[in-house]
Amino acid sequence: MSGGVGTYAAVDLGASSGRVMVGRVGSGTLELTEAHRFPNRPVRVPEGLRWDVLGLYTGVLDGLRAAGNVDSVGIDSWAVDHGLLDADGALLGNPVHYRDPRTDTVAEKVWATVPAAELYAATGLQYAPFNTLYQLVAARERRQFAQAERLLLMPDLLAYWLTGEQGTELTNASTTQLIDPSTRTWAHGIAERLGIDLGLFAPLRLPGDPAGMLRPEVLEETGLAGPVPVTAVASHDTASAVAAVPADGERFAYICTGTWSLAGLELEAPVLTEESRAANFTNELGLDGTVRYLRNIMGLWLLQECLRAWGEPDLGALLREAAGAPALRSVVDAGDTAFLAPGRMPERIAQACRASGQPVPDSPAATVRCILDSLALAHRTAVEDAQRLAGRTVDVVHVVGGGTRNALLCQLTADACGLPVVAGPTEAAAFGNVLVQARTQGRVGDLAGMRRLLAGTQPLTRYEPRGDTRRWEAARARLAER
Repeated sequence: MSGGVGTYAAVDLGASSGRVMVGRVGSGTLELTEAHRFPNRPVRVPEGLRWDVLGLYTGVLDGLRAAGNVDSVGIDSWAVDHGLLDADGALLGNPVHYRDPRTDTVAEKVWATVPAAELYAATGLQYAPFNTLYQLVAARERRQFAQAERLLLMPDLLAYWLTGEQGTELTNASTTQLIDPSTRTWAHGIAERLGIDLGLFAPLRLPGDPAGMLRPEVLEETGLAGPVPVTAVASHDTASAVAAVPADGERFAYICTGTWSLAGLELEAPVLTEESRAANFTNELGLDGTVRYLRNIMGLWLLQECLRAWGEPDLGALLREAAGAPALRSVVDAGDTAFLAPGRMPERIAQACRASGQPVPDSPAATVRCILDSLALAHRTAVEDAQRLAGRTVDVVHVVGGGTRNALLCQLTADACGLPVVAGPTEAAAFGNVLVQARTQGRVGDLAGMRRLLAGTQPLTRYEPRGDTRRWEAARARLAER
């Protein structure tokens, strides 16, 4: 199928909200509208922190109903988390949230069997306590896990409920720490040594592969006219977002901003050196054989948690006040796992400033400025380290995702990096999702063609760097002295 304009539903699930977006794609046409948005609120129950996956599925169905007739559906979400199914295909309990503390002490047990350096050389994944591998090791002594016959990552679980068909999309599978990024297949040796049965996973599929057809019951509930295919997209939301970076050529860095900041480069091959492991860079798989070489930074989670603690004040007013606050008065390490858990974020930021001998922010606006300065500094460090470790130089930084709405953060990132920042699109993951669906039906070309279409149709904002980057280096030195 090619020619004309196609209509596609992108189910895009973030850590704090989900949305169903409708994209229209054709020659010179790329439009995205929101059909339905719904909250994603994790639930704390006696056994720990869990995702309300039934609430998410209801939101997806409501969104497809609001979207109207479409040519295809694609689903992307956050990484690492999953549902377990029994032999009848029924879900075994609510999926565990990656911020649940069950994995806090698991890494040391894993490294006793497979040393950290060896694990990195085989899988290319940065250390994060919530990686799927650690979740599986933490879960395997539990009765529920013993009953599991199938593990589906979150987008694949929802696609299974929509279609009745099971698969494991590769870009998301690459976040499990069970994929070899060089061969782009399962790391069988690592799994065997750790006693992880890779038979739990459904067969791998690639972005663009068919993922089934909407079941008759789904068509009836949503009112859609069938048949409607579900298309595997780059189902890790960061993979979809990077696919939607409107870059020209290779000399760019990207920062996918939202609850997390994912900052790095797009490469043709993984970087598996010990120096790369020590710098905590990850090699996740992207569209068309690319590698997302990046570092995880806490991102706007720090700000979101502060706003929650303060009773959700007017963010615009806070940002205006923060813009006039003293620059780089205090900074914290925005990659510190001490900030991973929810709750008491203003107090934890104050404590980090106190522990490093810096002034403690004395107002919400001062705390916001501390957060944004700290994020910009972390962006600078990640972009510099990625270039050094990968042996690549960049001329521009593309910022995509929710952080593009934060003009102060974008400007501070340009100032810190000493490079122009091009901000947009905001709904990058949904754009990447839609474009892969459209490409599957012949309405857009290769990855470079997708990016040209984005650059030619979407509003982008350019921020030029200001001031001397040496003050950012001085701020980084203060943190290093801790």
